[in-house]
Amino acid sequence: MVNSVNNSANANDTSFLDKMRWENQAEEVTTHNQLTQKDFFALLTKQLAMQDPFKPMQNEEMISQMTNFASVDGINSLKEEILNLNAVMTSSQALQASSLVGQKVLTQSDRAYLAENDAVKGTVDIPAGGKAQSVMVQDSAGQLISNVPLAQGVTGNVEFIWDGKNIDGNEVGPGMYTFSVQGDIDGQTQQFNTYTYGHVSSVSLGTVESGTMLNILGSGSVSLNDVLAISGTNN
Repeated sequence: MVNSVNNSANANDTSFLDKMRWENQAEEVTTHNQLTQKDFFALLTKQLAMQDPFKPMQNEEMISQMTNFASVDGINSLKEEILNLNAVMTSSQALQASSLVGQKVLTQSDRAYLAENDAVKGTVDIPAGGKAQSVMVQDSAGQLISNVPLAQGVTGNVEFIWDGKNIDGNEVGPGMYTFSVQGDIDGQTQQFNTYTYGHVSSVSLGTVESGTMLNILGSGSVSLNDVLAISGTNN
């Protein structure tokens, strides 16, 4: 009888010690930032060793746990790959943008900076069936200072170049100027979209979220993604 009691006590002590070791093992795992594959199999082995022999873990349960861990591990790996890909794309975009310094780019802006001894180039989007005579040039005060003739009978993106002179043929000073076009479609007067080229003076290397920015002389910054066309400095 005494032996039975002692055996029962020893079994309880062993069970208690095993429980304590299991709890300590679990506490050590939770100190990690994430559950690794090594931690997972250690827990699974411990779980199998301590399971009730009369109610063992079913194969479906084990497969379900392994599948869930594999899914989480795969998602984490995919996240790392995406971050690496974003870093490569950012570096590639920065390299591409650096080659634009010193060139002119076309953006969705009807304003452009006229530099000393330079001209302003742009395009007008004339819809099918539309007609327009010229591009109106206004200074920073909103005063009309010049008109640039447009090619007739042409639709789509129609280019224009302003030589930096006013209506009287005199050169105007450097500064910001606005370009607008009023045209006709089926007898109705409409405002057509006008885009201008700007001189890229420098590049601001951004992050994955902000992207690379082009600093346009006298006009601020635009995203590299907003560039519609590229032109040489002499064009």
